Amino acid sequence: MFVRQRTTQILSLQSMITRQRGLNFPGSSIKRFDDPFIERLFDDPYLVLLAKNEMATIRHMGSVIKEIESAVMAKACLKNAFKMLLTTPGIGQILGLTIMLEVGDIRRFKKAGNYSSYCRCVDSKRISNGKKKGVNNKKNGNRYLAWAYVEAAYHAARSNPQAQRFHQRKMSKSNRALATKALANKLTKATYYMMRDQVPFDLGRLFQ
Repeated sequence: MFVRQRTTQILSLQSMITRQRGLNFPGSSIKRFDDPFIERLFDDPYLVLLAKNEMATIRHMGSVIKEIESAVMAKACLKNAFKMLLTTPGIGQILGLTIMLEVGDIRRFKKAGNYSSYCRCVDSKRISNGKKKGVNNKKNGNRYLAWAYVEAAYHAARSNPQAQRFHQRKMSKSNRALATKALANKLTKATYYMMRDQVPFDLGRLFQ
């Protein structure tokens, strides 16, 4: 919840900078803005006031997130069956813990496709004879796993060159949200086999 609220504030400030200054700063840069930089960024005192308050909210949310994460990490740790997750681009301790706690026993999913569907990373359309016949319930599955894999895809697209190329190729054909969901879908299938077979992440197999 706090991560989503911080992201909302970052996107709001990002949009305002783009509208007013024609500049595009990534979210990771915005988190590091200080008040003197904001004062140089905007000429209008009211925009400076708004931007400073948004930054104050971003910093506060960041401190709350760190406090909660520290409390979680003090009590919870990844089981051996899930430690392979940390070899996946975009998945760190918190996302790894989220996946572990929501998945339970990966063997309850017969196929990788079943797991991807449970993570809400597949299209909910019903197709018959090549034509769309309707949509299934988009709320089926696990919303926490859906969030975790979208977050992982977002980070992977920023940090891994092959994931970035895949993401950009998909984005050229659709939009950013669908491209991120497509990458998340690939990550769900990769991690399914990693958890089931206890093997590390294989970049070559994912993007072959």
